[in-house]
Amino acid sequence: MAENWLEQIKWTEDGLVPVIAQEAETGKVLMFAWMNRESLALTRETGHAVYWSRSRQRLWHKGEESGHQQLVQDIRLDCDSDVILLTVEQKGGIACHTGRHNCFFQQLQGEDWVSVEPVIRDPDEIYKA
Repeated sequence: MAENWLEQIKWTEDGLVPVIAQEAETGKVLMFAWMNRESLALTRETGHAVYWSRSRQRLWHKGEESGHQQLVQDIRLDCDSDVILLTVEQKGGIACHTGRHNCFFQQLQGEDWVSVEPVIRDPDEIYKA
């Protein structure tokens, strides 16, 4: 069976699996997203991260608008077979649509979430309407 590896994943009821993208060079967690069977198969085939956008209900090729692609170096499945870990090279140094290096830039300080990572590039410059 050519796609037996896809059947070994425990997909959610809506056919998705959570995915963590980790930067190969630093080990830093860049972002969290979702994949369906098609996006994971495309990621494996092309070597570029392809996610499933739940808000847009379509495939999302990381960097399709921004140019900040993720080149996949490794794909791993956790011990429960229900979470994917991608080790990636983040092109352009920006993984977050807010123009930051990663999506986890808010830190809980007391009772408030505080932005503790700088904006590398203004999102309006990245995503020209």
